[in-house]
Amino acid sequence: MTQVVINPHDGSTVCEHPYMDERRDELLDGLVAAQRAWREVPLAERVERIGAALAGFSEHAEAIARDVTLQVGKPISQSRGEVQGCVARAEHVLSLAPTALATDVLEDLPGRGEGVIERRIRHEPLGVIANLAAWNYPLLIPVNVVIPALAAGNAVLLKHSERTPLVGEWFERIFAPLEGALRQVVLTHDHTAAWLGDARIDGVGFTGSVRGGLAVQRAARERFVPVGLELGGKDPAYVAEDADLEFSAPNVVEGACYNAGQSCCAIERVYVHRSRYEEFLERAEAALAGWAHGDPLDEATTLGPQATERAPELLETHVRDALESGAKLVAGGERGRETGWYFQATLLRDVPQGCLAMQEESFGPLVCVHPVDDDAEALAKMNDSRFGLTASVWTESAERADWFADRLEAGTVFQNRCDVLDPGLPWTGWKESGRGVTLSRYGYASFTRLKGLHLRR
Repeated sequence: MTQVVINPHDGSTVCEHPYMDERRDELLDGLVAAQRAWREVPLAERVERIGAALAGFSEHAEAIARDVTLQVGKPISQSRGEVQGCVARAEHVLSLAPTALATDVLEDLPGRGEGVIERRIRHEPLGVIANLAAWNYPLLIPVNVVIPALAAGNAVLLKHSERTPLVGEWFERIFAPLEGALRQVVLTHDHTAAWLGDARIDGVGFTGSVRGGLAVQRAARERFVPVGLELGGKDPAYVAEDADLEFSAPNVVEGACYNAGQSCCAIERVYVHRSRYEEFLERAEAALAGWAHGDPLDEATTLGPQATERAPELLETHVRDALESGAKLVAGGERGRETGWYFQATLLRDVPQGCLAMQEESFGPLVCVHPVDDDAEALAKMNDSRFGLTASVWTESAERADWFADRLEAGTVFQNRCDVLDPGLPWTGWKESGRGVTLSRYGYASFTRLKGLHLRR
């Protein structure tokens, strides 16, 4: 069988890749051997060699960006930005390795006679990590796993999305100098499940939908291996009565429309204090006009197609359900072009809390707005979700932002920004948005196991 990747802009074939299930023993045995060699490389040298390999992303930046755009329809300017962001994030996470992976030295205890008992805590690699990466940020998402996993002395089996196999090839090529410790593979979903049950896989990192996360968890259920899951989101924003609307309205719209809204931490629900509601809507409608469809290879394009063929239909369903529930259409609401998988940037007002567009992940350029009377009502509605990835509060008051930060049920809380990952902070989901941690020094714990040393000297 062959995997065929379709350009979401014009329906042309981007590439075809044969599936690789018959190579399981070859690839996994090779990774086990590579990991044994790679873990023996001293940490400082591992960090240095990974850092040197990262230069490959910058060296081939234009070719990589073009491959991303062709496969998923991301506007070329955004694809270039993702290449740059990939390098910056990787370098930051890599800089944390010496501290995050350093042996913890505890205070010596008295031993026998004049001897002592030395106590140490070591951070040991797991072995071979299976990284199942998503297509929406095909460079930034795998970096969250690849860099800390390799720095910790693991090997990585990278199974990229069926939409983005060319990115998997770039990762394998760029990290080839590291003792063969990273290999990419093209698999069907059924074959992936079988590989995850293989005894040569020592840990799993998955990014994708809730349904996909449940499937990954089931595939690994017979084995005691850590499974990290970064899943969906329905991220809320609250525009408070003291918000700077000239700043917040266009930024909220960008948080919903960037990458055609195809981000797990995109803003999908907007609650606005009633006293600022009409002004916010007016400014949001004006900002929405800047998100227009076009050929994603055109430098001026801001809004590309949806990356999957079924996405426009799902967005139509969410819009129709909202309108039938009493919402009003301000702008957009339809497919954007006769060809390609496009959907217009859309603004809906007065969207009821219970409709699909406020409860289920839309994953598209859909801005759903609802008025609230006070902070307490905003908090209740923001937390009224089975997801909990990020939440943003748009206010000039530090006290208000801190009040929300203490009470919001989300892995990350923003004040006056959104839809961004800081590699110095842990990236983690609450509720059905996932389990486990990447990024920050805490992310290294996902790819290591602890070993206590109790040494009587």
